Amino acid sequence: MPKKKSILDLYKMKEVGEKAAWIVLYDSCYASYAEEAGLDMILCGDSMGMIVYGYDGTVPVTMDMSIAHCQGVRRGAPNTYLIGDLPFGSYHTSTEDAVKNAIRFYKEADVDAVKLEGGIAVADKIKAITQAGMVVFGHIGLTPQSSASMGGFKAQGRTVESARAIIEDAIAVYNSGAKVLLLEGVPEEVCAYIHKMLPIPVYGIGAGIQCDGQVILAADSLGMYKNFTPKFAKKYVDIAALATQGMKEYVKEVKENVFPSPAHKYKISGDKEEFDKLFSEMEQYFKK
Repeated sequence: MPKKKSILDLYKMKEVGEKAAWIVLYDSCYASYAEEAGLDMILCGDSMGMIVYGYDGTVPVTMDMSIAHCQGVRRGAPNTYLIGDLPFGSYHTSTEDAVKNAIRFYKEADVDAVKLEGGIAVADKIKAITQAGMVVFGHIGLTPQSSASMGGFKAQGRTVESARAIIEDAIAVYNSGAKVLLLEGVPEEVCAYIHKMLPIPVYGIGAGIQCDGQVILAADSLGMYKNFTPKFAKKYVDIAALATQGMKEYVKEVKENVFPSPAHKYKISGDKEEFDKLFSEMEQYFKK
């Protein structure tokens, strides 16, 4: 079995220039594939709202939903670094709520870190969680929980003013005690500058290659989600096409009485005449 990485391992990887590869998924089955494939980290993300539950965004996701999925991921990947994604509303109202819900992830889902979105606006929450002894991954740039205020899922930092705000957010996240920063949906130049400026690991999703590693949604990279594919996602296999084709073949075989074949049937154990006698007796019973 692989040895689970620690936050110190992530820092050592940054120091020696080894890129970290992590993925976003929500269940035990795919988590086991990720661990077998050698992923460094798994994020059980609030994107489950769209991928699993069919919502238009991440806002409806609750702590109970997040923890239940995180528990499944942990069971599927017991030796992989796991990040729990604090959902919308779980840390916005107070530092007390932020700490309480982060603790729930640690106690109930055995995570190694928690992630929350925002920079300056949530700096006090990041500080409170880290002071409580937990590892925080910051997340700035295109933050899905705030997509409504951004006018949708749009890249950020493309103008000087926007880039300045992202850099200021990055500084606030670092100064608040976050051990890691994730940049989403920003130009590579902005990510490269922040990566060069901060001593903590800086990872990207749709932020170019000049950072300490990459994260991608399993739903995007494996072709599972058909409703929307972001520009930065690369499809490595097309599970949706394979699944659809497999289901079509299943329907066809059922309709044509081909499935189940003899290879997929159980056989009786014992004397066939005894079974015939049983069926005859039961037939008489039902006729009464």
